Amino acid sequence: MTDPVPDPGSDVALYVHWPYCARICPYCDFNVVRDRGRGGEQAALVRAILTDLEAQAALTGPRRLASIFFGGGTPSLMAPEAVAAVIERVRALFPAPHPVEITLEANPTDAEAGRFAALAEAGINRLSMGVQALDDAALAFLGRNHSADEARRAVAVAARAFDRLSIDLIYARPDQTVDGWAAELTEALDLGFEHVSPYQLTIEPTTAFGRAVARGAWTPPDEDQAAALYETTQAVLERAGFEAYEVSNHARGEAARSAHNLHVWRGGDYLGVGPGAHGRLTLQGVRTATVAQRGIGDYTAGVGAGAPWVEREELDARAAAEERVLLGLRTVEGAALADLATLGRTTAAGPLAGLIDDGFLELRTGRIIATRTGRPVLDGVLRALLT
Repeated sequence: MTDPVPDPGSDVALYVHWPYCARICPYCDFNVVRDRGRGGEQAALVRAILTDLEAQAALTGPRRLASIFFGGGTPSLMAPEAVAAVIERVRALFPAPHPVEITLEANPTDAEAGRFAALAEAGINRLSMGVQALDDAALAFLGRNHSADEARRAVAVAARAFDRLSIDLIYARPDQTVDGWAAELTEALDLGFEHVSPYQLTIEPTTAFGRAVARGAWTPPDEDQAAALYETTQAVLERAGFEAYEVSNHARGEAARSAHNLHVWRGGDYLGVGPGAHGRLTLQGVRTATVAQRGIGDYTAGVGAGAPWVEREELDARAAAEERVLLGLRTVEGAALADLATLGRTTAAGPLAGLIDDGFLELRTGRIIATRTGRPVLDGVLRALLT
């Protein structure tokens, strides 16, 4: 049968990591630092990012641009002229025959909302906003530096500046009830965005939350409650016309899906620039995983010395196929049966056949798709399938 999923081909996307935050959230384990008195360092970082782009373009050769994503950290803290400089350089290095999605992550503080028009002028055409909650007590617990009212105002400002808007929300907070979460999520839907990423609160051991839970300061919801909150998320968003096209990403129609994320989930090449940024590039015909130097000073020095990466790993056919399966099964597009065959998994016998028989996976047009039963327990499904 014909594979219905678009092939990313040789097109290349770009991920820009901006590591600065006004405040470090207690649940965050990303590569971030406080944004305090670092003007000279930030200017040097922008110059390093532009140089890194030039060097990676020389490695990849001519490619068409698929998308750009500014993440972090808090890239809405970047000077708009720096954002514009990166976009201009990327467009020159990787021309595209059509407009591309250019996303930037932001927080809904009044100060950042004041920059939205300038960021749109710089070339951003899609904003992803970390609302996280619409309850002031929950926001305080999550360590956020905005209120629920600020979030509502910021979304309204963003809607005037950007045609495309996504928000992030966090659920499975301590003592959160199903009814309370349903009401909060329903209220959020009135804000008028086209895309929402609801994330279950994950406790990472190296974070402030991880340490608090380890010493018994508070307890996350148990598995049954977390599952009930997950099901509530799916039900409320589905009724509102949002499709869960990925486990933690819901869009109001196909046009509202994130083109950048889809490119990555489909196994497309992408450059990673900025401290700690990950990339996936096909170099001399070999799928190659890259990780940039994590420290800001290490990254800028590494770029200057022609060595921005702390890791560069060539993936063999099996490792590349496993990565495509891990990413693909998170989406409604699923994973190609050919990639599973590379891993020795067939529908005739073994773990793949068992997961299909048990209703966790299904075969559709040459691809394996996680079912409604399989998606809530996808981590377990993947362990059973791949180990």
